[in-house]
Amino acid sequence: MNKLISISQTAKILGVSKDTLRRWEEEGKITSVRTEGNHRRYDISKIKPESIHKYDYADNRKTVAYARVPGHDQKDDLERQKQVLELFCSKNGWSFEIVSDLGSGMNYNKKGLTKVLNNIIDGKIGRLVLTHKDRLLRFGAELVFAICEVKGVEIVIINKGEETTFEEDLATDVLEIITVFSARLYGSRSKKNKKLLENVTKAVAESKND
Repeated sequence: MNKLISISQTAKILGVSKDTLRRWEEEGKITSVRTEGNHRRYDISKIKPESIHKYDYADNRKTVAYARVPGHDQKDDLERQKQVLELFCSKNGWSFEIVSDLGSGMNYNKKGLTKVLNNIIDGKIGRLVLTHKDRLLRFGAELVFAICEVKGVEIVIINKGEETTFEEDLATDVLEIITVFSARLYGSRSKKNKKLLENVTKAVAESKND
């Protein structure tokens, strides 16, 4: 009878996180046996590469941890994000690179994000780690995740709940959109448009300070 080992031992042997093992089990790629205390036990001999073919734990692709905040006034938050990512990746025993951006979650042309996307497409990244989904993009993260699925990139999101800074960051992103449209509408010299934008901008700014 083959020896059954714990989830921690299995994760270490395969070079993945315990969360990844749990997800693979939910997806039906691997199976476990439960102890009387409801703890997972795995038969490592039955975990075949072909069963998890899209996430080749034996390849040499790198782990990238991505951090982002909307503006320069949130640099302290960016550093905290980096620390969380560094601690998480180190705890899992991964060799990793941290890529970061200062910019709106609505902006698809940020330097760091562009680098990450190009490396994913080029097959250089095997794992992408985020503190929250919205750190990647405010809207459109699912599209990037779909590309990752096709390219065999594992997505690890440390915190799946709502961020405490969600409303503040969203307000910053909305202000950026208003700024773009302001430049266009001001050109029409419409007093009505100007007044409307001024009122909206004021309301968003006040919401950030509440």
